[in-house]
Amino acid sequence: TSAMLEHSDACERNKQPILEILKTVFSNVDSVLEIGSGTAQHAVFFAQQLPHIKWLPSDLEENIPAIKARLKLEAPGNVCSPVILDVKQQPWPVTATQAVFTANSLHIMSWKCVQHFFRGVGQVLNRSGVLCIYGPFKYTNEFTSESNRQFDLWLKQRDPFSGIRDFEAINSLAEEQGLKHHADYSMPANNQMLLWLRD
Repeated sequence: TSAMLEHSDACERNKQPILEILKTVFSNVDSVLEIGSGTAQHAVFFAQQLPHIKWLPSDLEENIPAIKARLKLEAPGNVCSPVILDVKQQPWPVTATQAVFTANSLHIMSWKCVQHFFRGVGQVLNRSGVLCIYGPFKYTNEFTSESNRQFDLWLKQRDPFSGIRDFEAINSLAEEQGLKHHADYSMPANNQMLLWLRD
């Protein structure tokens, strides 16, 4: 039953604000690769609300069973079967996509994994493709809030290789892959939605 599925409170809180942006930025997109689908709450909700999109969830192998469990119970027909995807293992098991979406993942990854993430995006994203990243970020190495500063400390105590990433460093990786920063939306709970386009 749905009550037995893994659940993220953060996904429930942020899915509607994220959707309001995706309605616009994904209006002409028909395929999305989601990196780090986790509980698959986003995959199910966004696919339901954006029926013109073929939504492809992905995650590390150990997280795939939880994704499949939710999709079996709740997924609409435009959600694909999830793929095992470790950003470090390249090439990725996806040939091409019009958009890549990820939420609350870059601060969990090591910096080396973040670099692999952008290399992978560079390989699979079509011309005129869209990259959309949701989560907390720093700007010129400054936190946007005290709560984000505390969150960063907590992350580093748990895993010294994780932490809230600096926008300028992220944007440099994106530019190396031919992506141009297009928009930065302020989101609830001191998060951002960052958008890049491939020319």
